[in-house]
Amino acid sequence: MEIQDVPIAKTEMLIRKPVSEVFEAFVNPAITSKFWFTKGSGRLEADKQIRWDWEMYDVSVDVNVKAIEENKRILIEWGAPGNPRTTVEWIFTSRPDDTTLVSVTNTGFIGDGDAVVKQALDSTGGFTLVLAGLKAFLEHGITLNLIADRFPGGH
Repeated sequence: MEIQDVPIAKTEMLIRKPVSEVFEAFVNPAITSKFWFTKGSGRLEADKQIRWDWEMYDVSVDVNVKAIEENKRILIEWGAPGNPRTTVEWIFTSRPDDTTLVSVTNTGFIGDGDAVVKQALDSTGGFTLVLAGLKAFLEHGITLNLIADRFPGGH
């Protein structure tokens, strides 16, 4: 079997909070660390490089912020040092009932067909957990530890 189109990772979730609150949860590491990574070196700002850490796995990624459109879009390139970088885009759609649809797309996977499919599937699952954790935290004030509990034996 040969892959005709390179797979991408994409997931979406409705968050029952205003777009400004949802957007802030991704650009402010003090909030993001409640549902995704354990430490961020700074706030997401266009043309800035930051670092995100998952201390429980002893993993870090360098993040190059390519674009920020307040309450609408975040575009980054990221990857662990020495590994290929991929592109992640968040789209925030404000809805009339003061809720927000968050869409996350991760592209740029490389390797043979099996490797690319595995990366896309792993990324889709990972970002689905991130959005579920975000939803629980913003809507109910609950920290689910989804990322920490994903691999209890380590990365």
